[in-house]
Amino acid sequence: MSTIETTPQAAGTDATARRLKFVQRVQRQGALAVLVLLCLVASFQFDSFATGPNIRSIGLQASFLAVIALGMTFVIFTGGIDLSVGSVFALGGVLAAWAAQEYGTLAAIVVPLVVCGAIGLVQGLVIAYGKLAPFIVTLAGLLFARGLLLFISDEGATVNKVPADSGFRNLAQGSLLGIPYPIWIVVVFFGLGALVLHRTSFGPTVLAIGGQEDAADLMGLPVARTKVITYTASGLLAGFAGVLIASYTSSGVAIIGVGTELQAISAVVLGGTLLAGGAGTIFGTLVGVLLLQVIANVINQVGSLNSNWQDLVSGGILLAVVVLQRYLAGTVRR
Repeated sequence: MSTIETTPQAAGTDATARRLKFVQRVQRQGALAVLVLLCLVASFQFDSFATGPNIRSIGLQASFLAVIALGMTFVIFTGGIDLSVGSVFALGGVLAAWAAQEYGTLAAIVVPLVVCGAIGLVQGLVIAYGKLAPFIVTLAGLLFARGLLLFISDEGATVNKVPADSGFRNLAQGSLLGIPYPIWIVVVFFGLGALVLHRTSFGPTVLAIGGQEDAADLMGLPVARTKVITYTASGLLAGFAGVLIASYTSSGVAIIGVGTELQAISAVVLGGTLLAGGAGTIFGTLVGVLLLQVIANVINQVGSLNSNWQDLVSGGILLAVVVLQRYLAGTVRR
């Protein structure tokens, strides 16, 4: 009777594979576990938390950031970063309100998308073909978009109001089956994002660039073109989020969007996407956005805490996630 012996090398390979699966599971499901736990605790602690109106409010408030974070997810997949999205978001809102006031609903959607998409396109071209660091390029884009925004709004003194009879208001204020339109838009956008990531050649290319750009280039993948598309899409989505917020508030306010880029990055990282790029999920980003919004909602439910606690708690969770990712990555390499 013969026996099959496991060599030390095979055992080591199996152990590494198990550790890798564990890391991937934590990255993909860790934020979801925290979100579920937080919702359960809040439901028992606050009577109004699990009510229909509050859940709709959480979804609606999260939808604006979710649209921005979707674009940021693909940017971070490539190993890049987009610091301009907060200012582009605000610029899109001001342009949408101005266009709705002057030219109507169609212009309120098209004008912001053209301008914000152009900003993303220019950034992508400079990063891809100029070989400049995304941090520097998008920081310049942040300053440019914010400067253009202040110029258009006369240093924030001018607030364009969407006419009361404008159909543009229905884009974010209307609902279907009792669910606000922005939530439906997020569902559609994230569904399309998942299809792009998993069912097209663009998705693996984005991840390959983030995993090892030089290797992706040697494999003949369209690295530069993919980066341009990614940053253009980020600008378009940030601009569209601005369109939604202008419709929701019926105005274009210059002071919004400050720090939104950091919230978007936080949501992506909380959702399990590595800041170094090359790994992550679309669903994880959505979970990260919801986690941030639920934290904000719980703090509002407490009442005695001011809004600064949201940043404190979110920052602590984000730091813990990044440290855990680094630790687990080191464990796998060992």
